[in-house]
Parts: sequence; C-alpha cells; structure tokens
Amino acid sequence: MATMKEISLKCGVSVSTVSKALNGYRDISESTRKMILKAANEAGYFPDANARVLKMKKTYNIGVLFSTLSEHGLRNEYFAHILAAFKEKTAKQGYDITFIEHNIGNRKITYLDHCRYRNFDGVFIPCAEFTDPEVLELVDSGYPVVTIDHAFNEAISVLSNNADGMRQLTQYIIDQGHTKIAYIYGSKSFVTHNRLAGFNNVLKENGISIPEEYFLEGVYRSAESAEDLAQCLLKLPDPPTCIVAPDDYAALGIMNTAKKLELKIPEDISVAGYDGITVALALKPKLTTVKQDTDRIGSEAARQLINLMENPMTTSLDNIYLKVQLVKGGSVRNLRGAV
Repeated sequence: MATMKEISLKCGVSVSTVSKALNGYRDISESTRKMILKAANEAGYFPDANARVLKMKKTYNIGVLFSTLSEHGLRNEYFAHILAAFKEKTAKQGYDITFIEHNIGNRKITYLDHCRYRNFDGVFIPCAEFTDPEVLELVDSGYPVVTIDHAFNEAISVLSNNADGMRQLTQYIIDQGHTKIAYIYGSKSFVTHNRLAGFNNVLKENGISIPEEYFLEGVYRSAESAEDLAQCLLKLPDPPTCIVAPDDYAALGIMNTAKKLELKIPEDISVAGYDGITVALALKPKLTTVKQDTDRIGSEAARQLINLMENPMTTSLDNIYLKVQLVKGGSVRNLRGAV
C-alpha cells in the first residue's frame, strides 16, 4: 500500500500538501487536489482509520437504527428504498453506515453504548419503537440524529405530509360517492395521529359522520391483521362501502378477505391503501393509494444528517415535510356513476 510520502514524490509536492488534499483542506488549488487524489487512487492509498480519527475527530461512520417487529424487516419495500437512497447519498460524501445492534460479540449493550463503542459521527433512525427508553436515551445523548416518520425536539425529522396525504385520499373517496368509509389505522404513533386527523377533518368538512365500529386499530404492514379486521367490518349489519388500510400491505390483506367472502373489488367493496409500493400499483384493479417518495425521503435524510454532523452550529433541528401523491387506481368504485 502506498504512503503519503510516496504520493508526494510522485506528484512533486510536499507531504503536507498531500495531507491537505486527502483530508479536504481548501488552501490548495483545485488542480493540485485533483492530481493528488488521482495519484492516491491509482496507488491504492487508503488512510489509517485510527490516525484519521485522531486527526480529524471524525470516523466517517454513521449508525443506523432499524428496529421493527415486522416479519418483512429490511425486505419491506418502503424501508428498503429509503435505506438504499440514504446509503447512496452518504457514500458519495465518503461515509460508511453500520447498523446499531444490542450486541458486541457476546456482550449485550444499549443502543447508546453501541454508538459510543463505534464512535459514530451521527445516527439515522428510519424505524424504531420511538417511545423505547433506549431510543429516547440515544436521541437525548447529543449525537446528531435524523429520524423518519417521528418528530423529536432534539433531532431533525424527515416526514411525508401524512395529514395532507390522508386528506387527499379521503376527499377522493367521498367524491366517488362514498359516505360509509371505514378506516383501519396503524398502531399509535406520530404518523397515525396525523393521518387520523386528516381523515376526520375531511369527514367533518363534508358533513359525514361514521359509526365508531368503522374505526379499528390495526398493525402497520401486516396483511394478516388487516384480514381479520376486514372480516369484522364486512360482517357488520351495516358494513362500509369502502375500507381504508393503514398501508398497502394491509390493503392486500383486506383484498384477501374480500376474495374469501366472494366479494368483488370494487363492485362489492372498495379498498384504498397508503405508501404506493410497486406490487400494489401492479394489482388488477390497481390499488388506489397515496405514494410516498421513498427515494427522496432517504436522500433528504442523508443530506440533513451530513449537514448536522458537519455544520452543527448552522443547521437547525427542523421537521422536513415532503409532498405525497394521490394515485387514483381502480379499487375505489364510483358510486355516483360515470361522469
């Protein structure tokens, strides 16, 4: 492996100039910096990690806390896209990512202890039980933190505009002539609260009142849970004409229940989802849903975290809301007839 001295001899510059180029200092010309970086790459130069930490006080390593009870885990399309976009963006800026776990070797440790052991520059939390004391301890620790779908005063949060997304979806269903709309909402969270607010506000604005039994708490990204809850709704004496799922995976569960009961979609029961995952958009009929821009969520989270790590005194701890898109599929029947 080449050394900085060998690179300096090859480029005809001092070792200190090579060091400045490799460590991002700006008091050398751009042409010199490019020449040195090119020579370093060709020679296979790689800086000693421990020495770099001591000198730069940075590890260029980001901790990622991804904790979910869902059986899909990292295979979940929603989070897979977010994490892929996050990794791509951070990699371009020279950062590695490491997943935060509860174990180092055979020793059980807290999330915060893992971060300290790895000496992360910052932490990204795309999915976790945000009320978990260990998560709260990590967020309160002073590490630069960016979260997805949950807001903390001590972190930057990147969120889809869930209230607006549910407003758009609910108004569209009402515009199709539906007044008996059931909502299987996800477990209690920041996202769930905002979606429920959007849903109820639109009903109120349209003068629509629905019975309490049309509101059922489900589980995010669980087709099995949605199947059972859909059974309850469809067997009511006065069943809904449309069921809104907490997400597209749950919507698939509702569709499975309709099939078991020999009900056609949308002729006998209308279904709507949320997220806009690929499989939902490929269904026949195509699922009516709200598409979240997962690639942008991931890249924006990376941009915000890098800014917070590198410029902490000029980066504010904001909630970043990203726009969503209503996807009008064929799973919601137009009860008003053809327009």
